[in-house]
Amino acid sequence: MRLSPLWQRRLAVFRAHRRGRLSLSIFACVFVVSMAANFIANDKPLLMAYRGQLYIPAVQFIPETTFGDYLPTEADFTNPTIKAAINAHGWMLWPPIPYSYDTIVWNAGPMAPAPPSARNWLGTDEVSRDVLARVIYGLRISILFGFGLTIAASLIGIIAGAVQGFYGGLTDLLFQRFIEIWSGMPQLFLLIILASIIAPSFWVLLLFLLLFSWMTLTGVVRAEFLRARNLDYVRAAKALGVPDWRIMARHMLPNAMIATLTFLPFILSDSVTVLASLDFLGFGMPPGAPSLGELVSEAKNNLQAPWLACTAFATLGGILILLIFIGEAVRDAFDPRKTQ
Repeated sequence: MRLSPLWQRRLAVFRAHRRGRLSLSIFACVFVVSMAANFIANDKPLLMAYRGQLYIPAVQFIPETTFGDYLPTEADFTNPTIKAAINAHGWMLWPPIPYSYDTIVWNAGPMAPAPPSARNWLGTDEVSRDVLARVIYGLRISILFGFGLTIAASLIGIIAGAVQGFYGGLTDLLFQRFIEIWSGMPQLFLLIILASIIAPSFWVLLLFLLLFSWMTLTGVVRAEFLRARNLDYVRAAKALGVPDWRIMARHMLPNAMIATLTFLPFILSDSVTVLASLDFLGFGMPPGAPSLGELVSEAKNNLQAPWLACTAFATLGGILILLIFIGEAVRDAFDPRKTQ
C-alpha cells in the first residue's frame, strides 16, 4: 500500500531523527528477545531425543516416567539422575541460558547473591536465581503490561474525550466534573486496600490501573473535538444525516489522532514505571514473579552486591530512555512545521 505524501514526509522526518530511529531498533530487539524468553532462558531443553523419539520440553509436558521408574510428575531436567538417563539413550539441546526466572542455581557460589561469572553472566540474586534470566522475563512482563495498559487506557480515553468534545454542553460538563472527582481518588491507598482483599496479579493490576489511566488522553481528544465540531465538513455531514458515531470515527477522529499518537510512547514509559514502582513497594506482581521492581528492591536490600543495582538501573533506565527517545522522534514526525 502506497503512503500518502504527508505520511511519507512524516516517515522521512522520523528516519532523520537518528536517536529515535536507533532507539526504535534497539527496543524492537529487546521486545523480540523478551517475547522469546522461553527459548533463550529456560531450565528445560529446547530439543531432546530419547530412544529415537524427539521431544520439545520447552513447550511440552514430559513426565519423569518417560525415562524410567520415576514419579508421574513433570520431569526436572536439572536433576542429575534424569540428565544421566537421557544422555545414556539420547541427547539434549539447551538454550543459551540454562536457567528460568525461578530456577535455583545451587552451585553458583558459597553464598547468595553470587557475583557475575561465566555461568551466571549477571550473577545471582538473594535467592540464588540467575539475574539475567529474571531480567529477560521481567522485561517481557513489563512490556506486555505497558502495551496492554496503554492500548486499553488510550481506547477508553479517546472514546470519552470524543463524546465530550462532540456533544459539549451538559454532557461535557458532567464528564468534566466526574473526571475531576475520579482523578482525585488516592490510588495507592485503594491499591493497599485491594491487596489486603485479593492477591494482586497481572490482570488485577492491569484492570485496577486502567480505572485511573484512561484520563491521560481525554483532555487532548476533547480539545480536538471541540475545535472540529464547528468546522464546515462536520456541519455538512450532520446536514446530510450522517450518524454521529460515523462523523466522529470517520471524519473527526483521524485529525484528533495526530495529537494523541505523540503521547503514546510517553504513556507506555509511564505504564512501565508504574508497574516497577508497585513491585518495589510490594503491591505489584506476586512474590517470586520476575519483575524489574523486585530487582530494584533486592538491590536496595543487598548493597554488598553492586551488580544487582547496576543491572536494575541499566535495565529500567535503559528501557525508559529508549521510549522517551522514540517519543521525541514521533513528536517531531507529527510536527506540522517539519512536515510541510
